[in-house]
Amino acid sequence: MTSETKLDLNDGNALPSIGFGTYPLRGGEGAAAIGSAIDIGYRLIDTAVNYGNEDAVGRAVAESSVPREELKITTKVPGRDHGYDETIASCHRSLDALQLDYLDLYLIHWPNPSVGKFVDTWKAMVELRADGPVRSIGVSNFTIEFLERLEAETGVLPAVNQIELHPFFPQTELLAYHREKGIVTEAWSPLGKNAPVLTAEPVTHAAAAHGVTPGQVVLRWHTQIGSLPIPKSASPERQRENFDIFGFELDGDEVAAITALGKPDGRLFGGDPNTHEEM
Repeated sequence: MTSETKLDLNDGNALPSIGFGTYPLRGGEGAAAIGSAIDIGYRLIDTAVNYGNEDAVGRAVAESSVPREELKITTKVPGRDHGYDETIASCHRSLDALQLDYLDLYLIHWPNPSVGKFVDTWKAMVELRADGPVRSIGVSNFTIEFLERLEAETGVLPAVNQIELHPFFPQTELLAYHREKGIVTEAWSPLGKNAPVLTAEPVTHAAAAHGVTPGQVVLRWHTQIGSLPIPKSASPERQRENFDIFGFELDGDEVAAITALGKPDGRLFGGDPNTHEEM
């Protein structure tokens, strides 16, 4: 099983059209689960300093028979490391923890606007990309306002914005802005976590029509609206199911019906980037 398409980034690099989320996979069991995902075919592996598992990801990569250059490893700078010098140091600590010479994608985890240092962090990331330890740079949980500030103050737009996105919170306005600006949208919690996304009628109806699972329908919906989903599972069977989404295609009505499940209060835990902050 392989993903059928790559998503081109605005810096000349590319990402697979589906990734593997690693939170909260830790320790030896976590490394084994991540290794299983790599064996199944996932090539984009997503971690973060605040997940506390960069060492497990590094172990899985080191023990895999897949060449390093075929993998796309992402990690994220935490709020406590915002600032120019702090971000440079944080990046090198992540490289050490991952046992890697370079990162394929480095993201600001949350903007943390009350701290007000995300532009300084972004300037450091631009420098890291120029110097070589990082191939592509992006952000996570940024609003249009924060993205515009990065562009205005540095002239550099992120290659990626990883955001909460699922059928109950489809982020249509932000998706359109990303498309206009050439920013790839990654989706965390793409299946809606504990929200009843998988039992919603448009999802179950499409699953029955195509002979697939509701989870496969939702992940396929992501790829068709221009979202790169990053599902996570410790189960090899579920990992394989989540990865196997390119043998069918939803029609326009099915996509629209799933998008229409969106709710104004559809966030999973109230993670509004204007107010929610993580250090």
